[in-house]
Amino acid sequence: MLWYIIKRIGASIVTLFLILGITFFLMNMVPGSPFLTEKSTPEQIALANAKYGLDKPLLVQFKNYVVNYLQGDLGVSLKMQEGTPVKDILFGQGKFQLSIKLGLISLLVAVIIGIPLGCIAAYNRGKWLDGFLRVMTTVGVAIPTFVLATLLLALFAVKLQWLPTLSGSLTSPKEYIMPIISLSFYYMCYIAKLTRTSMLDAINQDYIRTARAKGVTTRTLIIKHALRNSLIPVITYLGPVIAGIITGSFVIESTFSIPGLGKYFVQSVLSRDYTVIMATTFVLSSLVIIMNLFVDIAYKIVDPRITLSSQED
Repeated sequence: MLWYIIKRIGASIVTLFLILGITFFLMNMVPGSPFLTEKSTPEQIALANAKYGLDKPLLVQFKNYVVNYLQGDLGVSLKMQEGTPVKDILFGQGKFQLSIKLGLISLLVAVIIGIPLGCIAAYNRGKWLDGFLRVMTTVGVAIPTFVLATLLLALFAVKLQWLPTLSGSLTSPKEYIMPIISLSFYYMCYIAKLTRTSMLDAINQDYIRTARAKGVTTRTLIIKHALRNSLIPVITYLGPVIAGIITGSFVIESTFSIPGLGKYFVQSVLSRDYTVIMATTFVLSSLVIIMNLFVDIAYKIVDPRITLSSQED
C-alpha cells in the first residue's frame, strides 16, 4: 500500500507538470495579447509584455512559471485585477471555498440519493417502480445542467416565488437548494443507473444464491453482500465525477450569480489573463488528482481482495 501511494504521488507530480505545460503552450498558441485593447498602441503592449516577462521565449516563460509555482508563487493578475496576486483572487473572500463547498455538497447528495435509488430499482426489477426509476434516471442523464438550472429558476423562483431568484453568496439554506439540485441531478441519475446494473450483476452471483439458500434475510443480502461488490464501479466513476462536478459548478455559479471560483475562471479566459488561467487549472487539477488517489485507496477499503500494487503492473 505505501509503495503504491508513493508511486501514485510521483505519477501525480508528472501529470501536474504535463497539465501545466499543455495549458501554457495551448494558451500561447491563441493569437492576440491580454493587453490588446482598442486604445492600446504597439509600444504600450510591448512595455506591458516586458513588465510581466511575456517578451521572453516561451520555454523561458514556462520555466519561470514552474519555478515560481514550486516556491508557492502563482503570480499576479495581468488584466482582470491588474497587479493583484493570483492567490488573493482565487482564495480571497472565500471564492475557492465556496466553489468547493458547492461541488462537494452536490457530490454528497448525488451519492447518498443515487446509490439507494439504484438498489431499490434492482430489488424491484421488472416492477412498476423499477420502470419509473429507469425513466427518471434516463431523463436526468439526458437533460443538460444549465437547462435544468434555467427550468428551476423559471418555476420555483419566478413563477411560484418559493426560492430566491439569485443565490448570491449562499448565505441561507434556501439559496443552496436550486444550485445543488441543478449540479447533482445528472450525477445522481447516472450513479443510480450504474448501481442498478452492478447490483443486478451481483445478485446473480453464486455466493448470493448460497447466502439466500442459507436463509439470509433480503435486507442483509442486499446491504452486506451485494451492495459492497456493487460499489466498485461506482467508486471508479467517482474519480472523473469529482472533476466534472467541480468544473460543472462554473456554469451553475454563472446561472445563479454565485461569486465562486467559476466566475473568475470564465473571466480570465475571456480576457486572456494567463496567470489566472494557469493558476486555476493548476489548483483544480491538483484537487482532482488528489481525489483520484483517495478513490483508488477506497478500492482496498471496500474490497480487501483487491491488490493495489497489481493495478499498476
